Amino acid sequence: MNTKKFIPCIYLYQKQALEGPDKGRSGLGIDPVELAGFYADNGADELIVFDLSEGDKEHEEALDIIKAICHTSEVPVTGTGNIHRPEDVKKLLYAGCKQAALDFSIPSNVDMAKEVSQRFGKEKIATCVESAAYISCNRELLETYVSRLILVKETILKECVGCSGVPFIAMLPEMTLNKLLDTLNYIDLCGVTGVFVNKNAREITALKSLCAENGIQVNTFETEIKWEDFKYNSDGMVPVVVQDYRTNEVLMVAYMNREAYETTLKTGKMTYFSRSRQALWLKGETSGHFQYVKSLTADCDMDTILAKVSQTGNACHTGSYSCFFHEIAKKDYKEENPLTIFQSVLDVIKDRKVHPKEGSYTNYLFDKGIDKILKKLGEEATEIVIAAKNPNPNEIKYEISDFLYHMMVLMVEKGVTWEEITKELADR
Repeated sequence: MNTKKFIPCIYLYQKQALEGPDKGRSGLGIDPVELAGFYADNGADELIVFDLSEGDKEHEEALDIIKAICHTSEVPVTGTGNIHRPEDVKKLLYAGCKQAALDFSIPSNVDMAKEVSQRFGKEKIATCVESAAYISCNRELLETYVSRLILVKETILKECVGCSGVPFIAMLPEMTLNKLLDTLNYIDLCGVTGVFVNKNAREITALKSLCAENGIQVNTFETEIKWEDFKYNSDGMVPVVVQDYRTNEVLMVAYMNREAYETTLKTGKMTYFSRSRQALWLKGETSGHFQYVKSLTADCDMDTILAKVSQTGNACHTGSYSCFFHEIAKKDYKEENPLTIFQSVLDVIKDRKVHPKEGSYTNYLFDKGIDKILKKLGEEATEIVIAAKNPNPNEIKYEISDFLYHMMVLMVEKGVTWEEITKELADR
């Protein structure tokens, strides 16, 4: 059975998220990057970003925003709009998009489909179509070189069903829940987007639960572990240790009863049982500091849950990001977590750039500029090659360390973060 996806779309114009593709409409008053994060946290399976920019300068600014969206959203992004040549597809994919969608109402895009598919891979190419005629006229091309269709006109859904063996995403207008369920049963429909999904973004998880109850396959927090499988305490509760899914920082400890556990699975938002109030507690209901579930894991004894979450705002009621900040005792130790060390060194280099220190070699490199930094980076890369021919492994360790330091100077100079690098590697 084909898994159906809920895919909000962002209409990007002059750095704003518009209500629709009509540029005359007002913006949503929300930063498009924040909007992408909101959609992802509320259960969106993917995002589609329509670049409505005009002119090269505005288009380059839009690409920067799309890059930030891809970094923030944590779900796959399809980019479309302003694609006129293969280089435009490359820019979208390099910005972090899972796919680039060619507008088939532009004849040159139809001609370009084969070239970009062969160059970047069929799975990276989608198309936007406005009528069933586009599909029937280009059926062989689509089936050979395109992985998905996006039906950008809400009125063409029925006539496009069965036109091609290529999966399609349908724009949906506002509709009843019964109509939604009927629509999701269409052959080759792999996802829905448009007005309906955007306006019901807060309810995506609930909509998925409704779909699952009606036999429609969707991405939900389904689990075979029932509440009865846990060893809960005499009050019928299980402690939950909560971590930031990015950094693994421990944020808080709380408790769940059966209702809290089942509500968390149903909504995708961390819900606990407040022992002080003796009531169900949706984290963030009053503060807005919601915790969106990334994973739930039980320990070996089935008496504790480890929750990894995306934390909005702060976890602690005191305003601290984590509830754990009262240091009791500490023994000096050397940090050995690689990413922590890399981030620490990068932070020192950033500080040197903002607050220069006399005699600092780092400031010397910044003062000399990009050419000097690149020259040193090239020299250190050569030193690695030479050291690799030496049977003593210690020499190459030193040279790689020197190279990484100079690379981080370059990262700071160009405004690149470790998060961006690790995300890029994870996406490959």
